[in-house]
This record gives sequence, C-alpha cells and structure tokens, in this order.
Amino acid sequence: MKAVGKLMIIGGAVNKGSFAETDYDQNIEKNLNFFERGILRKIIDESRLKEDSVIEIITTASQIPQIVGPEYKKAFEFLGAKHVNILDITNREQGNSDEITARASAADVVMFTGGDQLRLTSILGGTRFHDIILQKYREENFIYAGTSAGAAAASENMIYQGSSSEALLKGEIKTTQGLGFIENVIVDTHFVQRGRIGRLFQAVVNNPRTLGIGLGEDTGLFIDNDIMTAIGSGLVILVDGRFIKDTNLTNIELGKPISIDNLIVHVLSQNDFYNLKEKDLTIVNSQYSPIPQAQQNKF
Repeated sequence: MKAVGKLMIIGGAVNKGSFAETDYDQNIEKNLNFFERGILRKIIDESRLKEDSVIEIITTASQIPQIVGPEYKKAFEFLGAKHVNILDITNREQGNSDEITARASAADVVMFTGGDQLRLTSILGGTRFHDIILQKYREENFIYAGTSAGAAAASENMIYQGSSSEALLKGEIKTTQGLGFIENVIVDTHFVQRGRIGRLFQAVVNNPRTLGIGLGEDTGLFIDNDIMTAIGSGLVILVDGRFIKDTNLTNIELGKPISIDNLIVHVLSQNDFYNLKEKDLTIVNSQYSPIPQAQQNKF
C-alpha cells in the first residue's frame, strides 16, 4: 500500500553543533553545518504545518536520553519550530498508555534518535504507540524521521548486529523485523566511516529482492512517493541484488567467506534520487547531461 506520509532516514553522527557549548552563538558559522546541509530544515519544511507542526523526539534507543533529547529540541527550536517535545518511552507499558498514544495521535513529526535499534523494536514494536504512528504514516501527511538506530529500524527488516570486518562470512550479521515503515529495503548507518558495506552485501545476497541502503554520516534520504532523494554532506550507497548470477551461500558452512557474482552498487550524493518503483537512479549533476544553453554561449 502506498503511504501518504514521508520518511527521513539519517546515517548518524549528525553534525548539528552542540547547544551545550557556552559560546554556541559566537561560533554559529562553525556549528551550523548540519543546518546548512538542510536535513533538519527539510524535516520542518516538509511537515504538515511547517514551524507550527508538533514534533515529538523519541529517545527510546539512547542510553543518554537526558542529553540527546534536549539537544535535538534546541536544534529544532533554533530553526524556528514552535512545538517540540521529548518522549522518552522506556517500557512497553508506557508505549500502550493513554498519555503516550494521545501525544502520538497529535504529532505531525516523530524524530527517533540514535542508540540501539533493538531497544526500539523490543520496546515499541506492536504497542499502541507503534500502531498509531504507522497508521498516520500510511494515511496522513506525517513524517517519520530517524537517525542512526532510528533509521535502521524504519524498514520492515533491519540489521541489529554484525562485525564490519567479518561481515562477508556466512552468519556474521544478525537481522530481525524492524518497525515496518518501508518494505523491501534494509538500512545500515554510519556506513562509510565504519566500513559496513560487507554487512549490506550479505543482507542482500540472503534475499536479492531486498535493496540495501547504506547511509554515510551527516547524510540522509528523504523518501516521498517512491522517490528517495539524497541530502546532507556524505554518500548514500545502494546495493541491488536483483541481477546476482551466482553465489556459494547455501554450499558453505557458517563462518566461511561468501562469493557473489554480479552484485550492482550505486552511489548517490546530494540531490541525486532513486525511484524505488522503477529501480532507476538519476544523477542530477551528470557529466553526460546536455550542457545548458547559458554555458554553451561561453564557448
């Protein structure tokens, strides 16, 4: 079923500047990279009521919610958001409570912070809170945004464990069900910096229907109406297994290296977009695009 809502998944290590710094305003130019790249700004601009939208920051994944929540609240408020709240749901009873579900029902945006994605799914999965935001995403002008763990948990299936260095040994990555906001993809975060491409390779060869998405740090994908657009300062890696010709996956023992023939990899940078329905990548600054008339006149 096509969703009415939108997704913003972010690779982690968001360089939003720390509002805990006493000289934040004096060093505003240095601290605004994350704003300038437009990720948080994009969330506000795409939300139902813009600066008047109700934003709930979900810190369930984090072990330091008392630090992470206020930082995001200050960041959104710095950009003009007027109704930003923090929801630290720490157990399933809270996720099923009338108070929490009422706040979920009133939200225009939920922003899931980083941490441990298994905490997100084990605490929130199947709760009334989860059901409400999933329904809102499917039926309303609603935004699910998540960074790091919040991004990894957005898909139907998610990676929750696995060594980067040994990721192409059979059985070295562990997957489970995510929160189910997007199907037929699997997301890995902190991707370039932590060398996690092998984790996506194994996830995709296990089921080539799945599109692997690797998000670099300070990089996001905005997903609306089957179009995924790269935003931020880094790279997005897509791993497409539909044309795999051969593999040794089922003929080797656990812990042995996996061979894969003809695995396709795409790389997106800022503003490039990928059509999930057509399986088609567009590079907006392509060197093979026709030269604009204004530039031709210079020659």
